[in-house]
Amino acid sequence: MSNRPLDVLEETLGAEVHVTLKGGETYEGTLSGYDQHMNLVLEEGDNVTIIRGDNVVSIEP
Repeated sequence: MSNRPLDVLEETLGAEVHVTLKGGETYEGTLSGYDQHMNLVLEEGDNVTIIRGDNVVSIEP
């Protein structure tokens, strides 16, 4: 396993994750995409949520 954040995200694609934001808000869903700024795309059922990377505190399986 690599220590680089984008490598960890690549390994987590398609998995259920729990994302915590700076304000304490949390999101859960399947990580379906990300970009070089660590912006995230989560899917839960028919809902798609895009999270700006600079607001993310943690991503847990």
